[in-house]
Amino acid sequence: MQRSFWRSDHRPDLLPNRGRATTSPSPGRAKVPQPGPERPSPPVGWRRTIARLPALLFRMGLGPVFGGRLLLLHHTGRATGSARQAVLEVVTHERDIRSWTVAAGFGTRSDWYQNLRAEPKAVIQFGSRHHAVTAHFLAAEDGAAIMERYGRRHPRTARRLCAFMRLAADGSDRSFRDAGRVIPFVRLDDDGP
Repeated sequence: MQRSFWRSDHRPDLLPNRGRATTSPSPGRAKVPQPGPERPSPPVGWRRTIARLPALLFRMGLGPVFGGRLLLLHHTGRATGSARQAVLEVVTHERDIRSWTVAAGFGTRSDWYQNLRAEPKAVIQFGSRHHAVTAHFLAAEDGAAIMERYGRRHPRTARRLCAFMRLAADGSDRSFRDAGRVIPFVRLDDDGP
């Protein structure tokens, strides 16, 4: 029997419900409730390839190209224990205490978010430097204040991000605060001296 190259077991991105919530979670994987509106699914296919290009640039030593807007998170898979990577946008960076805040735009079902919940110790690459960090998951009111400040600094980007995440934001401080209450934020604190 000849096997087809295009069978779904060769192309996991073609499997039904990939990255979407199902009525019954797969074995060994708990379903995590999502606050607020349904989030968009993570990219698949060629969009996923494009979304992974920044990770390649970080690995090539070109992290400074992103000008402090992105970081590469090295974390451990919660089920496999394997090394994983994710490129995340830096929402805030506090240089004096070496702390970075990132947002889970795809919600709490993001693999990196769930992996940090299981093992908060990780390493980030920010620019060309690596930092051992510990993840701290922020409360909704902290997220509201962070998103309000981010909306003031980057109003167009904040509105576009909220629209992408299907959150209503008209550009006012109040709408950004409301959006920030449902976006999961994670603060990554440097473990160094």
